[in-house]
Amino acid sequence: MSFVLNPYTEPDFTRAPLADAPDAVLQPAPKDGVAPQGYHALSIYPEYFKIDGSWIMAQESRMDCVPVFEDGVIAVREFRHLHQGDLVVCGRTENGRDGIYVHTKGFDPVCADAAGDEAPCPDNFAFRLGRSRETAFSREYDELYELLKHEREHGYVVWVMGPAFSFNGFSRTAFSKIIEAGYVDAVFAGNALATHDLEGAYFHTALGQDIETQENRPLGHYHHLDTINSVRLHGSIGRFIEEEQVDNGIMYALEKTGVPYVLAGSIRDDGPLPCVCGNAYEAQDAMRAHLRKATTVVCMATMLHTIATGNMTPSYRVLADGTVRQVYFYCVDIAEFAVNKLIDRGSLASRGIVTNVQDFIANVAKGLGL
Repeated sequence: MSFVLNPYTEPDFTRAPLADAPDAVLQPAPKDGVAPQGYHALSIYPEYFKIDGSWIMAQESRMDCVPVFEDGVIAVREFRHLHQGDLVVCGRTENGRDGIYVHTKGFDPVCADAAGDEAPCPDNFAFRLGRSRETAFSREYDELYELLKHEREHGYVVWVMGPAFSFNGFSRTAFSKIIEAGYVDAVFAGNALATHDLEGAYFHTALGQDIETQENRPLGHYHHLDTINSVRLHGSIGRFIEEEQVDNGIMYALEKTGVPYVLAGSIRDDGPLPCVCGNAYEAQDAMRAHLRKATTVVCMATMLHTIATGNMTPSYRVLADGTVRQVYFYCVDIAEFAVNKLIDRGSLASRGIVTNVQDFIANVAKGLGL
């Protein structure tokens, strides 16, 4: 059965208070990087702004950014990207009465009410609506398999990865197969994932432990440093793979297929590898460029990267033909705290799966027939 996207229902602008709402207030940014007083901060949801008597939808969004009216459209700006004079939408109400409407129910299912009209389905009391280690995630897995098959032809899938995938052979192989089969459009990670994956290809270890037996190798604590040093000698991951005849692993598959990746640096990084972006804001911009296109995001075993990605990912995407579609967001971690933390940060559209990520990725590869 092919995957069916949740349909989007636009607001009814003929009803109060939207029908009689005034135009949104626009105020110029007083200086570069500074919003005017009373600025409106965006959410993850579709948002509409009444300008010159017409409701205009922000074609993209990012939580905690500001809407700017520019050339007839609503542009989305991080505070640091504001320019003096940018016309920023101001107002803190979200129900339309001040020309700002946050549409939180656009992807909700609808039911027929007593009059035969469509209305949001009522919530029913039920046990075990949350996600926890006691949850059976078979339904989520089945949905994800079908979603990824749909997205391979119609979407843009971003995977966000912690270093746990590089610590054994089968998870490295599983994700490599997913890459090579075309289910990956971009990867976000840090220095550690790339380093230990390349160490696995170079020394058959990760942090000095054999990736098959998990036995410590003599002087194995040098292996990741020797790997970084060798990559730095060659000048790039691609050149290292070519010169050292690396023929396996996640980074090898990404380089071979030309799938882009963003490695965001950390203050604790060793080395780092030459392609790691040490400037946090440059890394954020690089990630944002892919998230502007993303239709599905899968975050696995990296809480800080997951929260950062979640804050940059809206709940919707406007396609080239004007269709508004949902962005699917998965958070996979063995710790319930990490999964729930994302929801606490405002990414309400996320779906959590509490499991070991190495097993998760092996199940995904198997479910896709790889």
